[in-house]
Amino acid sequence: EKAVNLKKDLAEMQEWMTQAEEEYLEKDFEYKSPEELENAVEEMKRAKEDVLQKEVRVKILKDNIKMLAAKVPSSGQDLATELNVVLENYQLLCNRIRGKCHTLEEVWSCWIELLQYLDLETAWLNNLEERVQMTENLPDKLDAVNDALESLESVLRHPADNRTQIRELGQTLIDGGILDDIISEKLEAFNARYEELSHLAVSRQIALEQQLQTMRETDHMLQVLQENLVELDRQLTSYLTDRVDAFQMPQEAQ
Repeated sequence: EKAVNLKKDLAEMQEWMTQAEEEYLEKDFEYKSPEELENAVEEMKRAKEDVLQKEVRVKILKDNIKMLAAKVPSSGQDLATELNVVLENYQLLCNRIRGKCHTLEEVWSCWIELLQYLDLETAWLNNLEERVQMTENLPDKLDAVNDALESLESVLRHPADNRTQIRELGQTLIDGGILDDIISEKLEAFNARYEELSHLAVSRQIALEQQLQTMRETDHMLQVLQENLVELDRQLTSYLTDRVDAFQMPQEAQ
């Protein structure tokens, strides 16, 4: 009777493993939204816990069959053969579910990492847009233009590492058919804004550099003119002090 019960337990265990495999490993999932992906991760975590909890039952079956085999070798031998099959299938199921759970957790982590990099770069784009706007309607002063140029250049010296991560993470998920529509839309919007703002910022940078160069040249010319006027004023003052007749002055002084 005990052998019959153990055989029944082995059959039930095998049936449960077959159902678990169909439910967790053979379904063709499509992750088209973050909610679907997150639910799949949580479901696979529960599946892993559920399968691992059966380890106690498997151990009890193994111990009972060993005890029976010691008492009734003939019955125990047949059960031992069935037990080995169940143990092998159970270990395979555990490994496959662990693997799938790990894969889904990695995918979810990849998605979260992508969002974090997008947030960082979006904040940088917002800052760049603000700096570009600050270059408009500047006072016609050399210091103001110079400060605006330096401020814009400091933002433009932003490293490209984050954008590389965004491209690689996004492509990895898209290649796996995971959230591909959502990610493609996000990347398209981000790249379009990045290109637009980058070109605008570089154009403003070039314009400010040219404006600054013109203002410096003008400032230098005014300084030279001022120095010449001071010297001329000194000479004229000297002529007046000495009561020099105008016709006795050099032509330029006349």
